Amino acid sequence: MDSADISADLQHVLLTEEELLNRIQILADQIQADYEDEEILLVGVLKGAVMVMADLVRSLRTHKVEMDWMAVSSYGSGTTSSGVVRILKDLDTHIEGRHVIVVEDILDSGLTLTWLLKNLGSRHPKSIEVFTLLRKPEAMKVPVEAKYVGFDIPNEFVVGYGLDYAQKYRNLRCVGTLAPHVYEN
Repeated sequence: MDSADISADLQHVLLTEEELLNRIQILADQIQADYEDEEILLVGVLKGAVMVMADLVRSLRTHKVEMDWMAVSSYGSGTTSSGVVRILKDLDTHIEGRHVIVVEDILDSGLTLTWLLKNLGSRHPKSIEVFTLLRKPEAMKVPVEAKYVGFDIPNEFVVGYGLDYAQKYRNLRCVGTLAPHVYEN
């Protein structure tokens, strides 16, 4: 879905599809250089990271990459984090002794990701790093080190490219903010 398809619902396009894809390629090249001859496991955080993960893995030029998924929740249907984390789907892969890169759509409060990194760290990976497409520095409540960051954005609620509002707008090819009338419905 393009921004023109829902122009009445969008207030502002923050990042275009081209900008997103270009930045993901740059970060994929960095990952490629960092893990030149190593096998890596990308752990996507559902549901938001689906688009990011798909484009990231297609941008890597190696056969030494695997994917797995976790689903954790701290949002519900609102626009701010609840701070309570639940595992909805755990990994199918054992990560002990493996290089793991957690792939996130957005890093805002840091609460969910801090919990997730602690959980994954207890499984004894060889290394664990974070890839996040978007980061909101002003929203951080706890410090989280992300090695691979696509874009720092303002502390606004955004949708598109996997990010949703009430499970809608994930298929928007850009990242943008919603018009106020959307929240009133």
